[in-house]
Amino acid sequence: MNEQPNNPLHGMTLEAIINALVAHYGWGALGIHVKIRCFNADPSVKSSLKFLRKTPWARAKVEQLYLTMLAEKKRKDNSPWAKLEKQ
Repeated sequence: MNEQPNNPLHGMTLEAIINALVAHYGWGALGIHVKIRCFNADPSVKSSLKFLRKTPWARAKVEQLYLTMLAEKKRKDNSPWAKLEKQ
């Protein structure tokens, strides 16, 4: 089996990625970050999955946004202000 401990996408389903992005950004902001109709016109996880599974360039953009979101969260969690907020 091929282990990928440093790949944050390893083991993540496309559905989990979409749900995490929607929870973090919301559909409106997600539609601004990745300009595809399934995020802007009557958005749903089901329609997004259907489109992204057939469209590699759109899936790549969504995966890149997910990685960016993870980096932002990590940067925020490691900031001196985050440590003060937890106290």
